[in-house]
Amino acid sequence: MLSVILFKAYTIRRVYLEKFPDYKIKSVSELIPYANNSRTHSENQVSQVAGSIKEFGFTNPVLIDDKGGIIAGHGRVLAAKKLNMLEVPCIELANLTAAQRKAYVIADNQLALNAGWDLDMLRVEVEGLQELDFNLDLLGFDEDVLKKLLDIDCEFPELPDGDRDPFQQKTFVLHDEQANLIDDAIKKAKSDPRINTGLNENSNGNAIAWICEKFLGGQDE
Repeated sequence: MLSVILFKAYTIRRVYLEKFPDYKIKSVSELIPYANNSRTHSENQVSQVAGSIKEFGFTNPVLIDDKGGIIAGHGRVLAAKKLNMLEVPCIELANLTAAQRKAYVIADNQLALNAGWDLDMLRVEVEGLQELDFNLDLLGFDEDVLKKLLDIDCEFPELPDGDRDPFQQKTFVLHDEQANLIDDAIKKAKSDPRINTGLNENSNGNAIAWICEKFLGGQDE
C-alpha cells in the first residue's frame, strides 16, 4: 500500500515539474500585447508597478505564447517601457491550447481578486513598515486608505476583496450627526466580548450586527 502511495506521489510530482518551463530573457519590443485584453491599466497603476519594479526588481515574469504574444503581464510590460527597460524575464507557455490562452488572460487577473484581506493583520503590518521608514506608497494603496489603516481610531477602509461569499457590503447615506452616533455606538460595542461570534473577522461588522440583535431582541442595555 505504501509503495502505491509513493508511486502516485512521484507521478504527480513528475507531471507538475514537467510543466515548469524555463525563464527566457526577451526584448520588450518583441512582446505583442493581446488585442482583446479586457484588463485595463491606468497611468497611475502602471506608475505604481514601475515603482515596485524599481524597489523589488522584476520578480514576476511575463507569461507569453510561442510567438511572443503576452498572456499575462501587460501591466508589467507597460511599466518596463516606462522605466526604459530593454529586456524582461518571460516564461513561454507553449503547451497551452488557444482556448486555454484566452481563458488564462482572464483567470490570471480574476483569481488574484478572489483573495481577501485580514484587515487587523494588514493594519499591524502597515504600521510596522511605517516604523521602519519604508515608503508606503509602494504598497499600492491610495493615500486615503493608508491614512485610515494608520489611524487606530478610524474604521477600516473598504478594500476590494473579490469573492465575498457569504459576506455582503452595505452602504448607507447618513447625516453627520447620525454618522457620529453610529461611530460612537460601534466603538462602545467593540469593547464588549460578546460581539465575537466567529462569523466575521471584521470587528465593525460584528459590532453592528450585535447592536441590531439587541434592538430586535428588545434586550436592555
